[in-house]
Amino acid sequence: MADIIRLQNINKVYGDKIKTQVLFNIDLGFREHSFNSIIGSSGSGKSTLMNILGTLDRPTSGNVLVRGQKTTAMTKNQIARFRNETIGFIFQFHYLLPEYTALENVLLPARILGKVTEQTRERAKSLIDLVGLTPVMNNMSANMSGGQQQRTAIARALINQPDNILADEPTGNLDSNTTESIYKLLRQINAEKKTTFIIITHDNRIAEKADRIVEIKDGRIGLDLRS
Repeated sequence: MADIIRLQNINKVYGDKIKTQVLFNIDLGFREHSFNSIIGSSGSGKSTLMNILGTLDRPTSGNVLVRGQKTTAMTKNQIARFRNETIGFIFQFHYLLPEYTALENVLLPARILGKVTEQTRERAKSLIDLVGLTPVMNNMSANMSGGQQQRTAIARALINQPDNILADEPTGNLDSNTTESIYKLLRQINAEKKTTFIIITHDNRIAEKADRIVEIKDGRIGLDLRS
């Protein structure tokens, strides 16, 4: 099975006069349909790595290939559209718009692409059903529980039918029971929709259940364990 995301000799340096190198010669690929976790201590470079994987930031040197396309050669406008079509994001703080309903929040990435059709609305409702929120889909997100908000964010990440989901501490603010239910939901999506998951987490309850664990240590690949 081919790598759907591939990092080739990635280096990342911040600063001009005073330079700080955060990533060193990262060569890493993720297979289609896989379920992966990235771990590392604070300051290890894992968040920078996620931003580069998600094309939110550019490396100082090296190539990022998504679906075989070299994103580092794209313009800002090209990469923004490509990102919205191929990568979904789930964040610890979910970033829902509080004045929007769950359904309206789920539709936002499609609205950015100008693709809100009746078919898209039906897909949004289907995703809301998948994450178990049909009874509250017309509720304002501000009036939802933390678990409901995170489930809404998961549905939102899937609306454009991306090949890949990048999740940054998706259970960081959740209790143990909700964390387990979110994990099971992500696994269900991985199995049913064949979506590739890359999860950055401090939560060993999530990390140890992945099919592959990649450790980032001082900006370099440490352990790379596969089940």
